[in-house]
Amino acid sequence: MSLAFDDYGRPYIILRDQGQKKRMKGLEAYKSNILAAKAVANTLSSSLGPKGMDKMLVSPDGDVSVTNDGATIVEKMEIQHPTAKLLVELSQSQDAEIGDGTTGVVVLAGKLLEQALTLLDKGIHPLKISDGFDRACDVAIKHLETISEEIDIQANDNEALVQAACTALGSKVVSKRKRELGKIAVTAVLDVADLARRDVNLDLIKIQTKTGGSVEDTRLISGILIDKDMSHPQMPKEVKDAKICLLTCPFEPPKPKTKHNINISSADDYKKLYLQEQQYFVDMVKLVKNSGANIALCQWGFDDEANHLLLQNELPAVRWVSGTDVELIAMATGARIIPRFQEITPEKLGKAGCVKEVQFGTSNERMLVIENCQCTKAVTILIRGGSQMIVDEAKRSIHDAICVIRNLIKDNRIVYGGGSAELACAIQVLQYADEVSSVEQYAIRSFADALEGIPCCLADNCGLNPITSVAQAKALQLKENNPRIGIDCMELGTIDMKEQRIYETLSSKKQQIQLATQVVKMILKIDDVIAPDDY
Repeated sequence: MSLAFDDYGRPYIILRDQGQKKRMKGLEAYKSNILAAKAVANTLSSSLGPKGMDKMLVSPDGDVSVTNDGATIVEKMEIQHPTAKLLVELSQSQDAEIGDGTTGVVVLAGKLLEQALTLLDKGIHPLKISDGFDRACDVAIKHLETISEEIDIQANDNEALVQAACTALGSKVVSKRKRELGKIAVTAVLDVADLARRDVNLDLIKIQTKTGGSVEDTRLISGILIDKDMSHPQMPKEVKDAKICLLTCPFEPPKPKTKHNINISSADDYKKLYLQEQQYFVDMVKLVKNSGANIALCQWGFDDEANHLLLQNELPAVRWVSGTDVELIAMATGARIIPRFQEITPEKLGKAGCVKEVQFGTSNERMLVIENCQCTKAVTILIRGGSQMIVDEAKRSIHDAICVIRNLIKDNRIVYGGGSAELACAIQVLQYADEVSSVEQYAIRSFADALEGIPCCLADNCGLNPITSVAQAKALQLKENNPRIGIDCMELGTIDMKEQRIYETLSSKKQQIQLATQVVKMILKIDDVIAPDDY
């Protein structure tokens, strides 16, 4: 470090660590960024489609996860390269907005970067490539809206929603039970959906996991399930017409916040202290009982003394209820969360038809179910499985299915899967490229090639010849003018995706293409990288 002065006599410090940093400029920087992002996309490409492979991820703590969910894989990969981290954020954006298609969006971004690298080698300026990709993206989005179809989500006992859920679950570990799980997801969403406003509050669907049993034991419970039991084994196991008191204050004597000492010099003083402490508990229980509550749910714990008093006063209670459960119960039952005992009033109590304790399996594992809630119909999906890994993956899969159903309720337009939508867009983009006379024509053609990379990847993962399968599907699409022709991944004997009943939401497909294009444009604008030498 050295001190220097500028022309005006102002001092500034020169740090001598520039020699320890590596700087990449121009084409070298572009290629470095593209190769780093491509490495992440290539990792995910083998997980695309119904026969995509799973990845085993081991955390530094030794926790093992087996999944083929794109967002989960990239989130748990320890990625150091800042450009590669953009693909992690890309997958998370797709997950947050749509909930499904997280693998596809990263694979598409990887294919676009692959094409961009070829164009850079030809000497085309990165901004021209970006502009070409942008124009091609607009053409693809407009064509998606043209080939999309509206479906009646309520026809034939909501069969369209069940099929959409089955498509989302088809590529997951739980695909053998996709029909049953799809029906559970559809029923859960429709129970809490406001079809008049086309809105679904996913906060009202609680997904609870419990290891044990098998995936077939997964079931839907009309009410809220919490992983707790009554605080005392002799308390009643069922409370009908429940008036619920939701407490975020503990059943214990108040503790002074400053340091204090109590001098007890005789047995009488000790008895007085004991009686005073007892009185606190008695007053607390009395305040709850006087409000008309017949069950208390407390976010904090309480000791055996308070527990015994609650039993004596015939007031069932539950302790250590999590904060998220407290909020969900308040939302569903109309209860107000009460922070102090002095604020308990009958108006702040929540109402439910029944609160009961249920037991699972042969083990002594119990849970509480709150049914027939007053304000909203909250539901819980209880997921069972042989191991924690299976249960976690089933939870991720059902979350994806629920998001797909919600998107269909919001916008009931669909495009067909199996790579058919990408192929149709690629054909349209290639036709548009012939009308462009500037350099962008090359980038637009490359965008079409990148879109064809998705059905190629699907065919490859299913053990088919990717070049033959895509060429056949593309030729048939052009010959019959049928945008529903795709890859027969399940080998059902037809390549018409409408006959296979494989489709996904238009909003998901549009979001995939738009997000992937935006990220690639961002990466192509980085032309100077200064990083540590070990980077």
